[in-house]
Amino acid sequence: MTSTTPAGARTRRQGWLVAAATFLLIAVACLEVGLHGHLHPLAGPVGPQLPPPAAVGGASVPAVPQVARSQPTAIGIPAIGLLVSLSELGLNPDGTVQVPTSVAQPGWFHLGPSPGQVGSAVILGHVDSYLGPGVFFKLPQLIAGDKVDVSLADGVTAHFVVDTVVMYAKAQFPTSLVYAPHGYSALQLVTCGGTFDPETGHYLSNVVVYTSLVSTTPAPSTATLAGD
Repeated sequence: MTSTTPAGARTRRQGWLVAAATFLLIAVACLEVGLHGHLHPLAGPVGPQLPPPAAVGGASVPAVPQVARSQPTAIGIPAIGLLVSLSELGLNPDGTVQVPTSVAQPGWFHLGPSPGQVGSAVILGHVDSYLGPGVFFKLPQLIAGDKVDVSLADGVTAHFVVDTVVMYAKAQFPTSLVYAPHGYSALQLVTCGGTFDPETGHYLSNVVVYTSLVSTTPAPSTATLAGD
C-alpha cells in the first residue's frame, strides 16, 4: 500500500466532517429492518458528548504502531462466535450515512480510517429484522477484554480489544466520540439496541462497542506462500 498523501488525508477529514454535519442536521433513527428491504441509519441525533473511550472504560490505550490504509475484508469476534465478511459504506445522496443492505453482513464506513490506522474506524451492523437476529445481535454481550480481529485486503490482521460497551439513548448519541480521532487506533462497532417500540418500529437506543488496537499480524511473505 502507498503512504497516505496530504490530499488523501484532507479527503478523509472532509468525509468525516460531512458525516458529522449530517448527524447534526438530521435526526435519524434505528428501525427494525422492514418489508421491502427498507433500511435506516444506525445512529441517533447528536446529544451531550462523553470523554474519550479510554476514560469511559477506565483502561489505558496501548502504544501500537498503526498499519497502512487497507480495506477491511472480514471481522471476527470469538466471544460471540462471529466471523463474517464486510461490505463498504459511504454516504447517501442526501448526506446520511449508508447502512448495510443485508442484516447478515456489517459494513465499514470508508470515509473514515481503516481499522488499524490512527483515528476512529467505524463498522455498523443491524441487530435484527422481521426475520430474526441480525449480524450484530449478540454485540451487547461483549465485555472489556474481548477480542476483535479485522482482516485487511493487504493481508494484515489488526487485533483489537474491547475497552467498553455503552448504550446511548438516541438523543444522546455521541457522534464526535464515535467518529472523530482520539490520537490512537480505535475501532467502534455500532448497532441498534435497548427497547423496541412496536408502535413506531424504532429501537430507542444504540449500542456502541469501543475497542483499541493491541497488535497486528503481518501479511504472509511471498516465500511463505510459495512454501519455501
